[in-house]
Amino acid sequence: MPSGARAKQFMPFDALKGFQEALRSKEQPTEPRKELPEDWAEELDRRLRRICLGDFVTAEYFRNGTYVRITGKISNIDQTAKILGIEGCQIPFADLSDLQGEIFAMQ
Repeated sequence: MPSGARAKQFMPFDALKGFQEALRSKEQPTEPRKELPEDWAEELDRRLRRICLGDFVTAEYFRNGTYVRITGKISNIDQTAKILGIEGCQIPFADLSDLQGEIFAMQ
């Protein structure tokens, strides 16, 4: 067998044509988690203590290497597990970077 033909049998086989390109297009750049200044962490803690079920808020939190914003009514506040529920989304307190709402504007 000629060496060129023999080499072809060992070439990589791409069973899913275009799959690697599709994966690359879906990749999102990640950003490092921000270290909150101590005064802002204290303010965020105060805000978490002031909110009630049904309050309408906007929360910014860290998830999967990026910061996400969600706006909606608070559906759950678990002080023991330290989880905030907004419209069915469960957010650990430690992942929160901002919490805004009308309740905080009335201070």
